[in-house]
Amino acid sequence: MGRLFGTDGVRGSANKDLTPELVFSFGRSASLVIAQQHGKGKAKAVVGRDPRASGEMLEAALIAGLATVGVDVLKVGVLPTPAIAYLTKYYGADLGVVLSASHNVFSDNGVKFFSKDGKKLPDGVEDEIEKNLETKVPHPTGSEVGRVKEMADAYEAYLAHLLETVDTGALKGLKIAVDCANGAASEVAPDLYSRAGAQVIAIHNAPNGININDNCGSTHLESLIETVKKNNCDLGIAHDGDADRCLAIDNEGNVI
Repeated sequence: MGRLFGTDGVRGSANKDLTPELVFSFGRSASLVIAQQHGKGKAKAVVGRDPRASGEMLEAALIAGLATVGVDVLKVGVLPTPAIAYLTKYYGADLGVVLSASHNVFSDNGVKFFSKDGKKLPDGVEDEIEKNLETKVPHPTGSEVGRVKEMADAYEAYLAHLLETVDTGALKGLKIAVDCANGAASEVAPDLYSRAGAQVIAIHNAPNGININDNCGSTHLESLIETVKKNNCDLGIAHDGDADRCLAIDNEGNVI
């Protein structure tokens, strides 16, 4: 069998290639690797996902895998992939994990790991995780079992970070169309631009788990271009399913 990790984590058809059993094993193996680096005390992992249909199922498997080896899980819910990277460092966690297949079809999913600094894990660490997938490990009991905490402040913490990063003065008064790809940006992107003072027209911002990337987002710009022209927008922004990238459209409908 070839290397499971690709350039952007592990991806495959959910419940076929990427089964709950495999994702559980990834969580357990990642726990072993970070435990070796963490030293004494419990390690912490931030877990988030995009809204595709298999996300909740695989999230449950991942969290179980992490907790079964004693890692406490900070669950942040549906947020863009860059949010997981940021929140991993923000919460002082040892690991970040996002369940997403980015711009792929809704039936796919993936697992991507971040270091405690919010960066992609080095290939060597990914190799260690993959090598330990079948390793038998002792299971802690009692108070040593990993706990799961819903992080109610995650959304606002990430949005505050974005507002500190963005030049809000440059956006004030602009009319912006944003295509959210029915994905992880569906709430945060319109909210961000609105709080920055822009007039926002959001499209494809009603995810149902199946419509992510479906003829929308950064791989299908037609409806965004039409929206920009129809509403005399100053700018159009198209995200992909996990909002780790975007494309921009000018006021005449040209890709910038």
